[in-house]
Parts: sequence; C-alpha cells; structure tokens
Amino acid sequence: MAEPGLSQLIDAFDRLAVAGFTMGAEWEAVHNLCQAREGDKPFDWAHALCHRIEGDEWNADYWYRSAGKAKSTGEFAAEWAAMRRVLTSAPQHP
Repeated sequence: MAEPGLSQLIDAFDRLAVAGFTMGAEWEAVHNLCQAREGDKPFDWAHALCHRIEGDEWNADYWYRSAGKAKSTGEFAAEWAAMRRVLTSAPQHP
C-alpha cells in the first residue's frame, strides 16, 4: 500500500483517468497536489504527465528530468497504468 500522500495522488489521478485525461477540475486537483510536493520524485513524475496532458511538452520534459524518468510518448492511460503500478508498490515511509 502506498503512503498517504501517494494514496491521495493515486486517487486524484484515478479520477482524472475516469474524466478521460482532460483539462478541468480533476486535472487541477492533480496538478495542485504535484506542485505542493515539488522535489518529491513520484510527484514530479505525475507532474510531467499533467503537463503532457496539458500539451506543454517543454514543461513536461522538465518534470520528467526532475523525476529521473524517461519521457513517455504513448497514450496517457498507458503511462498512468505503468505509473500507478510503481506508485502502489512504493515502500511506505515510517
């Protein structure tokens, strides 16, 4: 099980997925969570996907580099599925 902060991110991204990865309130919620945890690599990775969804490739590239992840070029749903698997298997912090 993911730590509470990651659980919140996963839940918010799941809602964004249900919304079809479109800009709107669900995207804003995910983006706000990511901004609040800048420098925390899982949140930076999610921040990168947010900016891919937005169409801001330059900003997405920055966040992929910050997260230490390769830039994804596939479907948003596929990237989220892969990211979700990693996040849900992340070790908990004491």
